[in-house]
Amino acid sequence: MQTTMNVLVATAVAAGGQGVDVRADLEKIVAGDGATAALARVSGGGRTWAGAAGVRDLQRGGRPSPNGYFRIGSVTKTFVATVVLQLVDEGELRLDDPIEQHLPGLVPGGEQITVRRLLNHTSHLYDYMSEPGYSTNRWRGDARFRSYQPRELLKVAFAKKLPDDGKWHYSNTNYVVLGLLVEKLTGNPYGEEVKRRVLDPLKLRRTLVPGNRAGLPSPHAKGYEPMPELVDATRMNPSLDWAAGEMISTAADLERFMSALLDGRLISESSLRAMRTTVETGAGFGYGLGLQAYRLPCGTVWGHSGELIGYLTFAFRSDSGKSMTLSINPSTRNPSTAEVMGIAVKVFCGTADQRRG
Repeated sequence: MQTTMNVLVATAVAAGGQGVDVRADLEKIVAGDGATAALARVSGGGRTWAGAAGVRDLQRGGRPSPNGYFRIGSVTKTFVATVVLQLVDEGELRLDDPIEQHLPGLVPGGEQITVRRLLNHTSHLYDYMSEPGYSTNRWRGDARFRSYQPRELLKVAFAKKLPDDGKWHYSNTNYVVLGLLVEKLTGNPYGEEVKRRVLDPLKLRRTLVPGNRAGLPSPHAKGYEPMPELVDATRMNPSLDWAAGEMISTAADLERFMSALLDGRLISESSLRAMRTTVETGAGFGYGLGLQAYRLPCGTVWGHSGELIGYLTFAFRSDSGKSMTLSINPSTRNPSTAEVMGIAVKVFCGTADQRRG
């Protein structure tokens, strides 16, 4: 199996030539048991590189496709935030409206919690995924095929309160509320609005909101979880994540989405400015409205990371137009922050010699 695990497929996919090649970095993560499979897409200056390392299926083998599907986890939040900001642009709500105004009686203390505070995770609402059995980042046995309703998740969240510690708290609960807000204002399921407002205009034909569907389209690399032996965690009902993290996509589609969003083609200039206004998190990044900001040696990159059992996603873009989308299927350990951000520094900053040049 080790021979197969070390197979690497890499292709230059743009006529402008090959972009930054991170094949050695992907291969190193796989060889170090940080992943069973990893794929990346890197673009900038009219050039694109896409490649994949590892194995598609531990039992059957096969090469992972650089164009494969994967679960994007919390990158879903950026799609939802985009729809909310489009509704702001249309005058359906304001960022500083209390959520009580639009969803009366739903959120405890909703008179003091604004839409903005839900978007940037400063609402101080308890994260339902902190409860045992309610996190899609952990193995849940047969319960992983159970279907959940959004209000059922909020009932779990609102049964507890966070300590009054004044700290920033990332909470998936915020985006379940925002999904319901989209549905209240539009009269449609939030996934339909994501499709109508974002996926269809950008022709993101390989991005979907799966609902209760347990599988992924082909091709895809399987996701695993150490128990302590690796078990297949690919199939699961993602409704436990709902608007906080259920979506599926590809590297090319995520690159196109982030480029359109940050180029101002999906929301107004004022909304994009608000989206990029970050709060300090103490978590290694700033957080805006459904958007993370990572400071690298050569500047800031924007985007979002995501995790859903068996899959890690990183979708970043700089203001210079460079982009990096990375999907990793963790093995017996998760890849370290240093490994992932090392690739980001290589992509966005170049080598030390290139920076001096």
